[in-house]
Amino acid sequence: MALVSEFLGQLSLNIGGHEPLFPTVVPAVNFDPDKDAARIETAIKTKGVDEQTIIDVLTKRTYAQRREIAFSYERMAKKDMISALKGALSGSLENVILGLMKSTAQYDATEIRGSIKGLGTDEETLIEILCSRSNEELVEIKRVYKELFKKELEKDVAGDTSGNFAKLLLALVQTKRAELSSIIDYEKIDEDARALYDAGIKIKGTDVATWISIMSERSVPHLQKVFQKYKSYSPYDMQESIVKEVKGDLQRSFLVLVDCFENKQLYFAKRLNEAMKSKGAKEKVVTRIIVSRCEVDLKKICSEYKSCFGQSLQQTIMEHTKGDYQKVLLGLCGPEQ
Repeated sequence: MALVSEFLGQLSLNIGGHEPLFPTVVPAVNFDPDKDAARIETAIKTKGVDEQTIIDVLTKRTYAQRREIAFSYERMAKKDMISALKGALSGSLENVILGLMKSTAQYDATEIRGSIKGLGTDEETLIEILCSRSNEELVEIKRVYKELFKKELEKDVAGDTSGNFAKLLLALVQTKRAELSSIIDYEKIDEDARALYDAGIKIKGTDVATWISIMSERSVPHLQKVFQKYKSYSPYDMQESIVKEVKGDLQRSFLVLVDCFENKQLYFAKRLNEAMKSKGAKEKVVTRIIVSRCEVDLKKICSEYKSCFGQSLQQTIMEHTKGDYQKVLLGLCGPEQ
């Protein structure tokens, strides 16, 4: 039965060629923003702050609902809810809660801005976001980025990266990826697979421009078939070819792209596992993935995680995090399926 409901859920959310959604955070039923705002105000005013109530309310409401709560709060308390939360919370919990007060696109745009502003570039964050987001998501991120920072995302990315790495990221930001099509073009699949091989493994050096144009302009289902076909030309699969042909940030970007084309939720599951189990757990990565994907595909990330690691994401969170940070992450992941 669970499978049927998941399939129906996928159907209802996969209309018009968009990527299907598998959120863990869904709209609360019998939602009352005034009541929620009053609960948050009481929690903030409680001596020592009642973090549990803040977690319970905000992790079980969607961004649209949290916005309504913030409006109600401002009317009732005559002050800004985000500032009040900022003043009441600290550390990891504060980072998650403030992240939840942004839309998914605002959150992604802010993370990108943080990765390129100031000294040095946080390439890892830049690669993770730009190489894993769909065309639709990137269009929205660009719009929001301009709105928030009065700057063009393309210009900022170009000013902060160089060489073929910059060319690849810019090609992705230009959102030229083909729309999903119900027609399978076998000739084009063969042509692209051949072109990828001819531009890399077959020759000395690499014609990176060809790789960039194919990987940034073709639809995901088309590319999945291209990578299958590629194996009939090359002795190495696409990932192995990337490792052999290019290095550094360019290699990392191509690998994330291919991982996401093949199974995006598995990519995030592996990234979460690595971040939680690495020495000096990469909390920033864990926070970013869970906050940015909870209304997108976190439910599917959880199921990929369990299939891949034989343990639920929730269980791993319980083992590798603690306190309010653990509670807020578990609140966003929802119960084990």
